[in-house]
Amino acid sequence: MRSETISIHGGFGCDPATRAVAPPIYQNVAYEFESADEAAAMFDLEVPGFRYSRIANPTTDILERRVAQLEGGVAALAVASGQAALTYAFLTLADRGGSIVAPPQLYGTTHTLLAHTLRRNGIEARFAGGDRAEDIAPLIDETTRAVFCESIGNPAGNVCDIEALARLAHAHGVPLIVDNTVATPVLLRPIEHGADVVVHSLTKFMGGHGVAMGGAIVDSGKFDWKVRAAGFPMFCEPDESYHGLVYVDRFGAEAFIARARAVYQRTTGAVLAPMSAFLLLQGIETVSLRMERHVENARKVAQFLRADPRVAWVDYVGFPDSPYHALAKRYLGGRAPSLFTFGIEGGLEPAKAFYDALKLVKRLVNIGDTRTLCCHPASTTHRQMTPDERRRAGVRAETIRLSVGIEHVEDILEDIDQALRAAVPLALETAAE
Repeated sequence: MRSETISIHGGFGCDPATRAVAPPIYQNVAYEFESADEAAAMFDLEVPGFRYSRIANPTTDILERRVAQLEGGVAALAVASGQAALTYAFLTLADRGGSIVAPPQLYGTTHTLLAHTLRRNGIEARFAGGDRAEDIAPLIDETTRAVFCESIGNPAGNVCDIEALARLAHAHGVPLIVDNTVATPVLLRPIEHGADVVVHSLTKFMGGHGVAMGGAIVDSGKFDWKVRAAGFPMFCEPDESYHGLVYVDRFGAEAFIARARAVYQRTTGAVLAPMSAFLLLQGIETVSLRMERHVENARKVAQFLRADPRVAWVDYVGFPDSPYHALAKRYLGGRAPSLFTFGIEGGLEPAKAFYDALKLVKRLVNIGDTRTLCCHPASTTHRQMTPDERRRAGVRAETIRLSVGIEHVEDILEDIDQALRAAVPLALETAAE
């Protein structure tokens, strides 16, 4: 099936009990066993099944299957948020003494997770000077357990060369993890280009309506943990907490997701609620249609901003002179994402005035909503970073991030225009006219 069809039918045909075609909400905590032997087999991970919703839930299971199919993976784990998905993905691979290597263009909370939270747990984060493979290569050594990137950086809008990063990671015997939140599998499927693990904040474009939080980890099933057993013994050696279970022997290509679920979700509990899974499934049904409008509206908004002398700069990969335009054509089919940044003439104070003057456009730190959303990253999402870290992440003091929604584009442009009028001196406004 193509992605438009998978987004509606993936992972679910109909409810076997009622023949309902919409996924039911299984608002259950626990599930009855037929016998003590069946319960023991489930708890030993010898047979599949539902036993407790902290580990698996039928509604969430449909969501996991659908997201895995959309990304072309073998299995997925749905969790409470995108940050939980990143945390579990990193922890599943890296123990104390391990390192994760990444480019600097990352979402602010992801940077904090790597630079501070995981570091306090003995996992080192190494940030390269840029997002190219040659920037990242010198940081990889025998302690490295993964190379990580965002397919499209938030908010920098950079497009990573996934094939080059995958070759680099695999040459050093480690997997490539890609956060594909901004692109979604509608614009880009990283596994097709060599990624081993894909992570999503389903809260954003996939859910698309700003009503439910969730995250997902997708396993490509292609990384050979046995061949790399020296670096990843946790997949190939007996797990004492499961009576000596060996994940690669029991689960094969799905070993990564099985360990993430059994070791981290089961014991730390960042569980996705069944109602949230249902709401996210509803959003995913229309993700392909919404992304078409997101992309088209963003193109028109970016063109409007670039043509306006009240705007100092626009970082948008859809412009031919963008340093990432060629990569956007290669990986996104020329469809530039609806997330991009710009700066207003005069710097920080006009930027803040513009932000404060918006009426239709919502001042939020979310992205990927049906609504057009605006953020001042230096004040919010990247506030905890140092000025130098923000600069390397692509955040200037005056940076405005737009996540262009699916409203009528003329209404979006009219609101942006009136906010520019409120922010920019009259002389410059007159010149613009």
